[in-house]
Amino acid sequence: MVNIIKNKSCELYQCAECKLKYESRKIAEKCQAWCSAHKSCNIAIIKHALSEEHKKQLV
Repeated sequence: MVNIIKNKSCELYQCAECKLKYESRKIAEKCQAWCSAHKSCNIAIIKHALSEEHKKQLV
C-alpha cells in the first residue's frame, strides 16, 4: 500500500519501496508494484514522480 502524505493544499502518494512521490495514487501504486516485484525502478513510471521543486511549491 502506498503512503499518503497530506498537507493543507493537497494529498501526495509515496511509493513505500523507493519513496518517490506522485500526485496520482494510481501511478504510485504502479511504482510500488514494479519496485516490489523487480527491486528496481521503471523509468516509464518514475518520469511521473514529482521533482523536489514541485514538492516545495505544494507545501
